[in-house]
Amino acid sequence: MKAIRRFTVRPVLPDALRPLSDLARNLRWSWHAETRDLFQSVDPEHWAASGGDPVRLLGSVRPARLAELAEDRHFLRRLTAVADDLHDYVTGERWYQAHPGELPAAVAYFSPEFGVTAALPQYSGGLGILAGDHLKAASDLGVPLIGVGLLYRHGYFRQSLSRDGWQQEHYPVLDPNELPVALLREADGTPAQVSLALPGGKQLHARIWLAQVGRVPLLMLDSDVEENDLGERGVTDRLYGGGSEHRLLQEMLLGIGGVRAVRTYCRLTGHADPEVFHTNEGHAGFLGLERIAELCDQGLDFDAGLEAVRAGTVFTTHTPVPAGIDRFDRELVARHFGAEAELPRMDVGRILALGMETYPGGEPNLFNMAVMGLRLAQRANGVSLLHGQVSREMFSGLWPGFDPEEVPITSVTNGVHAPTWVAPEVFRLGARQIGAQRTEDALTVGGSDRWDAVGDIPDQDIWELRRSLREQLVTEVRERLRASWRQRGAGTAELGWIDGVLDPDVLTIGFARRVPSYKRLTLMLRDRDRLMDLLLHPEHPIQIVVAGKAHPADDGGKRLVQELVRFADDPRVRHRIVFLPDYGMAMAQKLYPGCDIWLNNPLRPLEACGTSGMKAALNGCLNLSVLDGWWDEWFQPDFGWSIPTADGVGTDPDRRDDIEADALYELLEQRVTPRFYERGQGGLPDRWIEMVRQTLTLLGPKVLAGRMVREYVERLYAPAAHAHRAMVPDAARELAEWKARLRAQWHDVTVDHVETTVATTTAELGTTLGLRVRVGLGALGPDDVEVQAVSGRVDEEDRIADASTVPLKPVGGPDTEGRWVYEGPLSLDRTGPFGYTVRILPAHRLLASGAELGMVAVPSQDAVEGAGVLMR
Repeated sequence: MKAIRRFTVRPVLPDALRPLSDLARNLRWSWHAETRDLFQSVDPEHWAASGGDPVRLLGSVRPARLAELAEDRHFLRRLTAVADDLHDYVTGERWYQAHPGELPAAVAYFSPEFGVTAALPQYSGGLGILAGDHLKAASDLGVPLIGVGLLYRHGYFRQSLSRDGWQQEHYPVLDPNELPVALLREADGTPAQVSLALPGGKQLHARIWLAQVGRVPLLMLDSDVEENDLGERGVTDRLYGGGSEHRLLQEMLLGIGGVRAVRTYCRLTGHADPEVFHTNEGHAGFLGLERIAELCDQGLDFDAGLEAVRAGTVFTTHTPVPAGIDRFDRELVARHFGAEAELPRMDVGRILALGMETYPGGEPNLFNMAVMGLRLAQRANGVSLLHGQVSREMFSGLWPGFDPEEVPITSVTNGVHAPTWVAPEVFRLGARQIGAQRTEDALTVGGSDRWDAVGDIPDQDIWELRRSLREQLVTEVRERLRASWRQRGAGTAELGWIDGVLDPDVLTIGFARRVPSYKRLTLMLRDRDRLMDLLLHPEHPIQIVVAGKAHPADDGGKRLVQELVRFADDPRVRHRIVFLPDYGMAMAQKLYPGCDIWLNNPLRPLEACGTSGMKAALNGCLNLSVLDGWWDEWFQPDFGWSIPTADGVGTDPDRRDDIEADALYELLEQRVTPRFYERGQGGLPDRWIEMVRQTLTLLGPKVLAGRMVREYVERLYAPAAHAHRAMVPDAARELAEWKARLRAQWHDVTVDHVETTVATTTAELGTTLGLRVRVGLGALGPDDVEVQAVSGRVDEEDRIADASTVPLKPVGGPDTEGRWVYEGPLSLDRTGPFGYTVRILPAHRLLASGAELGMVAVPSQDAVEGAGVLMR
């Protein structure tokens, strides 16, 4: 019989064990080994059955066992020590508190998904794992962050395989009462709520669940509440599910409801109000509208409110392709805003203008969430150096007249949270070398360029560690493979072969990620005979562990999974290549440390960053990857291999895959496998071990989420907080009025004449030219603009590359025609083809960049004549 209602009955802990409840409710246990060890000792059998989830463990442990532990003095001493350590961690001074300078009182960090732990399955892939690592690193550093997301009742799907290898999706219902979260409550004990107005007089209500991630609160909105109609209850049903309107409602709840949740949390707890709002991808972009509405309620008009909101907003884009951005029909968006719906006092036309693709090549009837994110944020970034460059080109239409390199989108390369992803055995090896506290500091705060202490670890210890981790992976793979085959309908008698799957002494390659087509899951199958030869080589075999989920609506991705599974099912190779279904955090934490090589072969430059290889590297795994994302930035032959790419404009996709697969096979045959199996005089693979050592020494400090969050604080959060404080109401009105005046008058801004005065007749390195420029400013004045000389090397089409800019100064007042004369020096500071031009940009003390408005005036052809523009 099926129950008509379900309850979670919680145990009553003896008073002596009450701290266990606090430890279980703070997700620091997910990256703190001592806390996990303590919970494991409560009941090892139930700990394993709970999947390492303390909340589930405490719900299943027998009362008699709890009574026994309440009398166990050794256990109680351990409990007190771990509880005291957590208290010190969440209250003590950390890097942020000791950092000089005026930092934000608080930062609100919005993301559609958060991968904090497998016990809170609210993530689908890299974006969510990155967001979870961002919160954890912020906690370690003491950054006063507030995370904001949604609580999905079905999370992301669980994956299994049919008998013929087709992906099957399952959506288990998550009961928040069984998760490590608690309801945020008002002072009278009632659950705190936020509400959004919907068309037709309806309301969307949501409760706020709180997950405590170390020092960082994570607020998660849940629409599955009794006050909602059935349709509204399903808004937070599943991650990235439903049609266009469903997604729009999720993103309105995340952005608008999220700001309201932050205000509620700060009111109830006394937490400082955020000075900076960070939008992790465009899904949360509506948060800017809610903040403008708040300011309008305080007396600002829309334009001044927009300037005030932009000053304190940071936007991070994660996608290198337009297809990866959420876009909605303008009529759908219009229906959900205005007098009959949400934000009724705001003009719908102004809201729509923020997201419309009003630039060459844009779709004029589509509302683009990333475009809105960029227009509502004064500071924006991509997630690797290459992705920053791709983003500047992709969004350059928003800044017409500027070369892509001047588009105001910077980059902060992602990092990964080392305590989450580093195997305990790797941590212990470091602790033996430099002590546990120094190892923990190195993995969390970071700050050094090199981990030189790795150089003192004996080769034998490194190799024994690598073999031990590989052996653990073999055990894990066999268990998961056996479970997968049982799900596929196999009987126990059919599965004896699984005991021989993988070998702890064979070179092990890992490949695990989402399965969109650009990540090329099946590139390794391009020449199956050649791959079989590699897998079955009598002296230098390889073995491959593959995992990945295709989006439920992506049949093309599912076909790739099936193709890989069918190859891995072949009795000739199934002991050497496996596909593990249901890739998630728990699997990943075993997979990264156990592999010798981490393979990544996306279509360049479509991998924004790709952090899985970073997690592998922190465990001494070497990367074998296309030069894309972070690997393009940090690759060195000392610690891995780059797969050559054929990404020329005219290359046929099939031909490109053939070329790059061939390059992959050749690297494996000629360079990777020989180095792994080659032994030195002491019987160890000395050259391989040295590459592992170099990976840890040089890559380790770079790939840390601690390094990433410190960069966000210093390069984006602190400047945004400074701009926010400067944008008092009068300043916001002034800036809005100035921008309106500038846009109205800009058509009269001209560069009328350019001439040079040359001290010598030859253009030699070190020569200084005098520039004299006549400009028209219309009704504007010199305080409104900056006139610049732009110079640098030129190509065959006279385009300036690697440009440097020098401001020119006005000489006297306007002439009788109202023209201004500007002068300044131009240094010939490099040899070869050299050129310059002159331009006029808007200038105001409250702008973050001269390109911010996307407005520029350059010389007409008439003004250029005789100006000596080029020197060859």
